[in-house]
Amino acid sequence: MLLGSLSLLTLSVACGDKEKTMNEEVAAEKVVEEVGSKDAPKPAVSSATGVRRIRVNNIGPLAKVFNDSNYHQLVIAKQLGIEPIEDLRTSYFTKRPIVKVSSGEYYQIDSLRHSIPYLVPEAAGLLEDIGKNFIDSLGKRGGDGYKIKVTSLLRTPETVGRLRRVNVNATDSSTHQYATTFDISYVNFFCEDTTRLINQGDLKNLLGEVLLDLKNQGRCLVKYEVKTGCFHITVAR
Repeated sequence: MLLGSLSLLTLSVACGDKEKTMNEEVAAEKVVEEVGSKDAPKPAVSSATGVRRIRVNNIGPLAKVFNDSNYHQLVIAKQLGIEPIEDLRTSYFTKRPIVKVSSGEYYQIDSLRHSIPYLVPEAAGLLEDIGKNFIDSLGKRGGDGYKIKVTSLLRTPETVGRLRRVNVNATDSSTHQYATTFDISYVNFFCEDTTRLINQGDLKNLLGEVLLDLKNQGRCLVKYEVKTGCFHITVAR
């Protein structure tokens, strides 16, 4: 039964993998199997691929669970964030401080093309908690060697304009301009050991569990972005 289900899923995640196709994502969304016990189970391994499975909980279709609109995220972003800045030189005159975020123990910053690695302190703290909770949860399921990958952070009006030319879904009222918002990929995770791969669909759903817990605590608003393959997250307090 397990091997049959694996044929519907993306079988591996390695460092630098390309984003999966829409058909693979839909399949991964529909098939969520529980593997092992709750007490740090040993992940099941496919003898054919060497890809490990971890136990995940079905929290429902992620696109429906995480559907906080840009309008609602924008209201919060304007309350908690900075005024949009042209560049880092003007950040010294913002109404709120911003802090630089860097790759570390709990998350990996992707190569940034349309944003810069800065957030307001509350958003930076939220990002660290997401990364830490993901690693802790993965360990409790018997897995290790993965961190979340952050693909976008603070944007300026200029970078938003450049992004809109290549991404039709980008908006000029982007919450990223307020340093309250960041994107975390659900199709690419930072893999520290490519010889010990974990099923990508399981990693995505585990990240969904982590985000839902923080969302239920009132700490964030989340939008599941289908075309860009990421969770779009705005700090809420």
